[in-house]
Amino acid sequence: MMELAGLHRKHNHLVVIRDADVVAPALREALAQASPEERPGLERAVALVESTAQATEAKLRADWTRARLAAVGFTGDLSSVAATKALRQAEPKLSLLAAVQLQREALTQPE
Repeated sequence: MMELAGLHRKHNHLVVIRDADVVAPALREALAQASPEERPGLERAVALVESTAQATEAKLRADWTRARLAAVGFTGDLSSVAATKALRQAEPKLSLLAAVQLQREALTQPE
């Protein structure tokens, strides 16, 4: 699961940390040595890692925001004040400014 570093009430910058560049080669190597039974699952895993590696940071932050809202059971309008409140409940260290920025970014990114 992806997490965002830098969440702190005094700081509004967020850093996306990825490890797809480490995981992808390991999966490709495992796929090269896989038995026929293991291949379909490993092929799917490689495809997922590669698609995540190609995603922009904005897309990853938007996905993270939606996942955090879903984790606290929020199903309402993403542009609402209630969404901001739910996001800050999901991540108590998140400043109001950072929550609003993440919320706006999530509104501009496709699901």
